[in-house]
Amino acid sequence: MKDIIFEGCGTAIVTPFTEDGINFEEFGKLIEFQIKNHIDAIIVCGTTGESATMSLEEKKETIKYAISKVAKRTKVVVGTGSNNTKSAIEMSKFAEDVGADGILVVTPYYNKTTQKGLMAHYKAIAEAVSLPIIMYNVPSRTGVNISPKTCQELSKIKNIVAIKEASGDISQVAKIASLCKENLNIYSGNDDQIIPVLSLGGKGVISVISNIMPNYIHNMTKKYIEGNIEEARKMQIEVSDLISELFTEVNPIPVKYALNLMGYKFGIPRLPLIELTDTNKEKLKEVMKKHNLI
Repeated sequence: MKDIIFEGCGTAIVTPFTEDGINFEEFGKLIEFQIKNHIDAIIVCGTTGESATMSLEEKKETIKYAISKVAKRTKVVVGTGSNNTKSAIEMSKFAEDVGADGILVVTPYYNKTTQKGLMAHYKAIAEAVSLPIIMYNVPSRTGVNISPKTCQELSKIKNIVAIKEASGDISQVAKIASLCKENLNIYSGNDDQIIPVLSLGGKGVISVISNIMPNYIHNMTKKYIEGNIEEARKMQIEVSDLISELFTEVNPIPVKYALNLMGYKFGIPRLPLIELTDTNKEKLKEVMKKHNLI
């Protein structure tokens, strides 16, 4: 059985930008909010954190700050993926050197690769570090899907311990669970499929909505894991409207606006992402009011 980096809810944390860098004061406030509300892990420099538009130096500063701020009070997982295997290895080594608990490695994007290429890519990263690795499958963004058979082969590597499954294909998740069994832990990469993935043996979620509702999503996953399946199911359904509004436009556009509504100074995303439209702002406000978030 593979080690579990965390069980429950990990927040794919948003990054607040200033005109010339990172707003670490506001970032620190959100980290404290997460820890106070019992989050099981914080995932830094992922898709929601807009790593694609961060410089290498900004990424390193953000990773070091997060690990220092968290100070072992919860797990810190660092997004180190790249479509350049050499760059992914370098960032993964950096994450290990500064004390990360694990790394999240997205599939290569744009240049893409074959299933054999995926195996070679992840194998090279796994051999370069001893940190536990979560593979990140999000074909809607990368144009690449990790097949269940490829997952099975990669799960034979000691420190490839999990997959963040954001394909949206529950049948694929079931196939991965069937083939890999205890050799690969599965995290939902979609907030609207947390309970379905847990029902297939998943260990939790890497979540966007938990930026604004960390305790709720932590409790929902905990209830399911502890056997209170009906209550967890109801909780999933209860926030389905909010989850929908958080994905009306490309993530993290809506969640960044949601954090601003809650009093944080997270600004707007970096180009090419833009501010949430006025129509969707109003819809998100109304749903957040309904859930007593503002």
